[in-house]
Amino acid sequence: MINAREGKTVPQVIFHTRKDDNWLDLTSDDLFKNKTVIVFSLPGAFTPTCSSSHLPRYNELAGLFHQHGVDSILCISVNDTFVMNAWQADQNAGHITFIPDGNGEFTKGMGMLVEKADLGFGPRSWRYSMLVRDGIVEKMFVEPNKPGDPFEVSDADTMLCYLAPECKVQESVSLFTKPGCPFCAKAKQMLQDHGIQYEEISLGKDATTVSLRAMTGRATVPQVFIGGRHIGGSEELESYLLQPA
Repeated sequence: MINAREGKTVPQVIFHTRKDDNWLDLTSDDLFKNKTVIVFSLPGAFTPTCSSSHLPRYNELAGLFHQHGVDSILCISVNDTFVMNAWQADQNAGHITFIPDGNGEFTKGMGMLVEKADLGFGPRSWRYSMLVRDGIVEKMFVEPNKPGDPFEVSDADTMLCYLAPECKVQESVSLFTKPGCPFCAKAKQMLQDHGIQYEEISLGKDATTVSLRAMTGRATVPQVFIGGRHIGGSEELESYLLQPA
């Protein structure tokens, strides 16, 4: 199963998508021809592992993938376009293209369509990822045939290590900000100048000063966390970024 499609072309199907309240049909050639594409496919939108781990990490590392020649990252699931669009909006995953395989035609052609009637899902995709160059599957990472929903090899970090073995994976970065804060703007610019992807948590929208004080002991912004460590404000961030690698 793992190597069933490596070296072969992706299935030729039509994906029925919805954009700006209009139907838009996309073909396999639209998505893959003359492009380097990462695909990760999963059992369903809004499901726990898919929402908490699989999708967010691909979105987080999208910048690194693009630096190493990837044109687009596709999330394909056996869901309709309305569900996929709602999931994309919920996840705020702007770096990922959500592709609905509502009839399971692409997934079946990949040999990845499985029956999940015991969960009330019906036919769904087995979890996997793949690197596709000009419509040819170069590499697949297919989850092992175990009970439940294994998530061991189709993750973004595994794909990045295959694509760029020398690449040092960036630690996760979170930045607490307030609208109109000049020091926050400075911190964001420093991170961008260093090519560092970050998640912005805006006080008043995503969190409150109570949350910030509980986590950092401070009520001022910005406050930066990198790899689980509290770095501090913009001055501390500047000092951190000047440290030798």
